[in-house]
Amino acid sequence: SILAIVILSCNTSHTIFDENTDNYIVGGGANWTFENGELTGQVDDTSGYVMTKVPYTNFILELEFYPDSTINSGVFVRCSGSDISFTDCYEINIWDLHPNQDYRTGAIVMKMNPLSRVETINRWNTYKIKCVDDHIEAWVNGVLTADMHDKDLESGYIGLQAAATGTIKFRDIKVTSL
Repeated sequence: SILAIVILSCNTSHTIFDENTDNYIVGGGANWTFENGELTGQVDDTSGYVMTKVPYTNFILELEFYPDSTINSGVFVRCSGSDISFTDCYEINIWDLHPNQDYRTGAIVMKMNPLSRVETINRWNTYKIKCVDDHIEAWVNGVLTADMHDKDLESGYIGLQAAATGTIKFRDIKVTSL
């Protein structure tokens, strides 16, 4: 006889940083607004962020982003506290014109240079970030930009950043727990 074992997937996907929820906090000096389903961060020589109130361990984060040419932005995952930094989070960068191109869009700041160069300024783009155990992968517009193993941060909050001067827009921000 053949014994078949079926494992049902418990993966659940939900929207985070939604206009009509209170599932996140706002910190720093950025001005965050919602309009037409878009979360917009505007800064003038300052920085700020939005961050989930609950931590995530293994997940896929998918979102769309639209950076102007002057913004320094990023997606922060597995943040150990309620603040963002490249030391207490994994920062997957959004900054095509970073003065050090090792940290441009697609890089995991201070951990991994981007595997590919993807231009993202002044248009809608996609990020897919997958965190499973010690493995972190990121894709910009379907192009793999990061593939890293690191055991420093195993779980934490998810944050979006607006820094320096400029405007960043985010929409369709969904996380699937694995």
